[in-house]
Amino acid sequence: MQRIFEVSPWNVLTHKLDKKNKRLQESLTSLGNGYMGMRGNFEEDYSGDSLPGIYLAGIWYPDKTRVGWWKNGYPKYFGKVINAVNFIKMNFLINDSKLDLNKDTISDFTLDLNMKNATLTRSFVVDKDGSKVKFNFERFLSGAQKELSVQKVTFENLSAQPVEIKVISSLDANVKNEDANYDEHFWKVLEITDDSIIAETKPNDFGTPRFTSGMQVHYVTALPEIERKVDKLETSRTFATTLKSQETGTIEKRVVVVTSRDYKVVDDLRDAMEGINAKASQVSYTDLLTAHEQVWNQRWNQSDIKIDGDDEAQQGMRFNLFGLFTTYSGEDSRLNIGPKGFTGEKYGGATYWDTEAFCIPVYLGVSSPEVSRNLLMYRYNQLSGAYVNAKEQGLKGALFPMVTFNGIECHNEWEITFEEIHRNGDIAFAIYNYTRYTGDKSFVLNEGSKILTEISRFWADRVHFSKRNGEYMIHGVTGPDEYENNVDNNWYTNFLAKWTLKYTLQILGEVSKEQYEELNVSDAEIKQWQDIVDKMYLPYDEDLGIFVQHDGFLDKDIEPVSSIPKDQLPINQHWSWDKILRSPYIKQGDVLQGIWDFIDDFSEREKKRNFDFYEPLTVHESSLSPAIHSVLAADLHYEEKAVALYERTARLDLDNYNNDTADGLHITSMTGGWLAMVQGFAGMRVHDDGSLSYKPFLPKKWNSYSFRQVFRDRVIEISVEKDGSHFKLISGKPLQIKVYDEPLMLK
Repeated sequence: MQRIFEVSPWNVLTHKLDKKNKRLQESLTSLGNGYMGMRGNFEEDYSGDSLPGIYLAGIWYPDKTRVGWWKNGYPKYFGKVINAVNFIKMNFLINDSKLDLNKDTISDFTLDLNMKNATLTRSFVVDKDGSKVKFNFERFLSGAQKELSVQKVTFENLSAQPVEIKVISSLDANVKNEDANYDEHFWKVLEITDDSIIAETKPNDFGTPRFTSGMQVHYVTALPEIERKVDKLETSRTFATTLKSQETGTIEKRVVVVTSRDYKVVDDLRDAMEGINAKASQVSYTDLLTAHEQVWNQRWNQSDIKIDGDDEAQQGMRFNLFGLFTTYSGEDSRLNIGPKGFTGEKYGGATYWDTEAFCIPVYLGVSSPEVSRNLLMYRYNQLSGAYVNAKEQGLKGALFPMVTFNGIECHNEWEITFEEIHRNGDIAFAIYNYTRYTGDKSFVLNEGSKILTEISRFWADRVHFSKRNGEYMIHGVTGPDEYENNVDNNWYTNFLAKWTLKYTLQILGEVSKEQYEELNVSDAEIKQWQDIVDKMYLPYDEDLGIFVQHDGFLDKDIEPVSSIPKDQLPINQHWSWDKILRSPYIKQGDVLQGIWDFIDDFSEREKKRNFDFYEPLTVHESSLSPAIHSVLAADLHYEEKAVALYERTARLDLDNYNNDTADGLHITSMTGGWLAMVQGFAGMRVHDDGSLSYKPFLPKKWNSYSFRQVFRDRVIEISVEKDGSHFKLISGKPLQIKVYDEPLMLK
């Protein structure tokens, strides 16, 4: 655990420039608006350790997969988000000496990410060669105009004598990724002027699209402009002024960013860039900021979770929601939610199964159904790639990728890429989850039925029938617990395969005659799928009364995590991979993931026995792990455990629990705070019949908590206080819910 920012309900705030943990500071002060985003690195050059990063949604490059040996079916390339043209770059000279916070003497430093209005501010006083100047930086990525980045810098001469200030502001295409496979530039400049750059990603050998980005800058300042420079990769302008004692100067930088995802032809891209820039240049900074703040106010008004009595918990919850909202807003079905969002290069900025398993449940509760439907359409639109992935393995149907930008698998770890096939079941579950929550069957009876059918064809070809045991089995897989590779009969995978086939058969009985004919499912397939449902092997131990994670798991030396010396945690940073694989330690919920997914389908005894066995073996070294354990602990009335795991998931990045936040935030696990609170503490459940119920409790250290939940064209407000629980219908038609199994009508 490492905390470098102050605890504040709405702010991520520090008064220390922590050079040792600069990357961690940058991760924790990242900004985004769903269309683009950036780490919290400085506008000006910084000579110390730093990981600059600006990323554009949907823009990526296929890097050749590099392995010492090649296997049939191995991904041809490793997809990776690439650093965009640096459009926030601004350097400052004080009496012709360059500002560099790594070297200069500074005081009164403040770095403040305001989560309420999604702005990042930084201020400090620099004492340089006898001159003292105060700087204040403000920036935001507009929530009202997705293509717009806005910066404002104010500097004040605190010296007794005059000080010359020069501002050199640039659009700089001389950027690259830090990743070892990216030791080259990825942008080829097509056009460059004194106020704009149009650049295209370099050619690739895999036939994947090349992307073009256009950026145009507009300045608002009274500072005299003294120079313009344009070279092959960078265009810059220099402004200069001499400030008298106590005099102030200001410069605003507004950059419009557009890409070929929206404008296929360069002429159209240029016209759009110039048109948006012309419009934005006519608006004051105050009005731009106000429009941006209004979007965030509306967002928080619907989704904020308020916690009274625990500022650490409050800050963590809002930081979780802030990270999600800066990454994905839901308007564009071509986009998805990368595990790092716009906050770092790790995981490549691609789509994982995290979206279906962890993100959709939250977006269903905090936004309109269209947002979650767009996430499902993302998968439907990439079915062609899923066919390719299955075919590469010699299998029928569709295998959705573990990691992707376009539907084609682009991950470079075999044991994850083609063994962690449970993600097919997670996508099927997301369709079911959306349908159950919203009551909207239009997706599952049309596009969804196509996805389910093709996934079922994959499962039917991937299982094998054991004549010796008379049951269907699935060998050679990796479950959600990635500390177990190439195992046989992972319970979660087998369970999801069986459930998916059963659910598909149900839906096939509901689709229209025309849709059924379109799906072209044969009687032989129907018979085979039902046979698999009836005869799927699910490992179980009678003595322990638990579902066994996989064949052979109980043959290990079962010792709890508490037996590991603390100086060897986290084990993924101290142990060899071989030692981890031989150990009984679980990276994240595996059996418990399945119980969480289908929590209504398991008895109290089943939930208790499995939780009591597996949770003590879980190291929670996946950021996705603590939340579902918190929900299950709350369900079992293990309140202290539920609260402890909530605190871990809500403050995972803020307190750097896994010692890896410097690489970027864990965006998809930022669903954890909401899940632990709403499904855990409030006990919210949506049942198969579409009914809604709650079993709330109030953690002892809190005074109260409250949240709003979107459900079937309604907004419900839930408040849990020391005197009990209170429910209010904010909008929509009357609804009957259950609270501790007792009916309650909301009007």
